[in-house]
Amino acid sequence: MATIKDIDGFTQMGNSTFVANGDAIDYMGKLPDNSVDLIITDPPYNLGLFMKKRGTNMNKLREGHFAASGWDDLEFEEWMKQMDFFFQQCHRVLRKKGSLIIFMSIIKVESLIGLAIKHKFYYKTVGVWHKTNPLPRNMNLQFINSTETWIYLINDATTGTFNNEGKAIHDFVETSTISTKERKLGKHPTQKPLTLIEHFVKILSNEEDIIMDPFMGSGTTGVAAIKEKRRFIGVELNEEYFNLSVKRIEEVL
Repeated sequence: MATIKDIDGFTQMGNSTFVANGDAIDYMGKLPDNSVDLIITDPPYNLGLFMKKRGTNMNKLREGHFAASGWDDLEFEEWMKQMDFFFQQCHRVLRKKGSLIIFMSIIKVESLIGLAIKHKFYYKTVGVWHKTNPLPRNMNLQFINSTETWIYLINDATTGTFNNEGKAIHDFVETSTISTKERKLGKHPTQKPLTLIEHFVKILSNEEDIIMDPFMGSGTTGVAAIKEKRRFIGVELNEEYFNLSVKRIEEVL
């Protein structure tokens, strides 16, 4: 970890937290091989064009909604190319038996598992995050969207760190959505609740392990890592969200 502070573009916060404002794949390429124990990340689901082609009324979507934001609308082939590069870098920077948790739309899961296997990841499971208080949008027209999926993968091995303490842990995580307290420093359209990310940090890593989030967003993974006495590396392309991450991380250092 000491070598991270010498990499151009990374800013050190505290003794063992490093963040950068830039492209995820570019900054992952600067990291040493086998330097990360766990990656938890929530990349763009690339559903913008899909939503538009379905005739969704974009003018009525809330401000910052992913489908109207402009940063989630690559052609599928280009998005797959970028995710291929992403998994290539994940394989390189993760240690052997390191874990990867990636949140993703269920309609993209099979495509990503194929890419992960190509880059020597072992597929463990697809799990579900159930939101107990989702917005009841279109409740009189369809089922309320209250779930998101996550993929659990192991790098170059079939098993890794799993701190279940002898208890059965299901692949179903249930929490409320973001609290007002977690949004007090600013808002991110796809921000995940701290309790959700802490769940994975505790189970899939140990104290002093290095956790990375290449699509850091509002910095929730960094906050969870620091609170659980882990080290952290985060990258975020959007300057506004990067600054939000820095503010949230500063609060817990």
